[in-house]
Amino acid sequence: MIDFYFWPTPNGHKISIALEEFGLDYTVKPINILKGEQHEEGFLAISPNNRVPAIVDHDGPNGARHSVFESGAILLYLCEKTGKFWPTDPIEQSKTRQWLFFQCANIGPMFGQCGHFRGYADEQVPYAIKRYSGETKRLYGLVDRQLASRAWMAGDEYGIVDMATYPWMDARQQELHGIDISEFPNVADWIDRVEARPAVQRGMAILKDSMKVGNPTDETKQAFFNRT
Repeated sequence: MIDFYFWPTPNGHKISIALEEFGLDYTVKPINILKGEQHEEGFLAISPNNRVPAIVDHDGPNGARHSVFESGAILLYLCEKTGKFWPTDPIEQSKTRQWLFFQCANIGPMFGQCGHFRGYADEQVPYAIKRYSGETKRLYGLVDRQLASRAWMAGDEYGIVDMATYPWMDARQQELHGIDISEFPNVADWIDRVEARPAVQRGMAILKDSMKVGNPTDETKQAFFNRT
């Protein structure tokens, strides 16, 4: 059994989708970032960077209890644990690892900053809005080119890179980031394919009403300022 420490953020949904896709038994342990629960001592022992998501696997390596934080590390851990969604060919493994790191190092941080300055900052910062909106649109273009010649992010088969990337590009995030998805037809088609998967639908439904993304409330805005 896996304890899944979660709040419905894009990074959280990466793991909720993955747990459903991997078919693993898990229990959701909500960490309400609107109330600052990510700063509590018990959670910090699991996730030292006070961020969701995190997991505790009660049947970890050698049967021992094992905790994992950072969404990319969790995805790789689940692949290693189950042997699923991880290619056998070394070249394909390398491609998957590269695109997963790309998501964690680029899409997550840049889209996160874009959403913050467009929707959550308590004052308008034109330079920041222009910079991060531009980077977000550039990365959409990069992904659109990647998907022009393949069905899925890392190759010909659906996998952890798609699970990791989709929650940052669903309709709610497009609204927050000011993206016109018609400009990126390959991304739009890929989103449709991902959203058609029952496991994705189940993963995205967990606590879906707990955080409204498109039109942040004052409470939600303050929560983002209190994250660190």
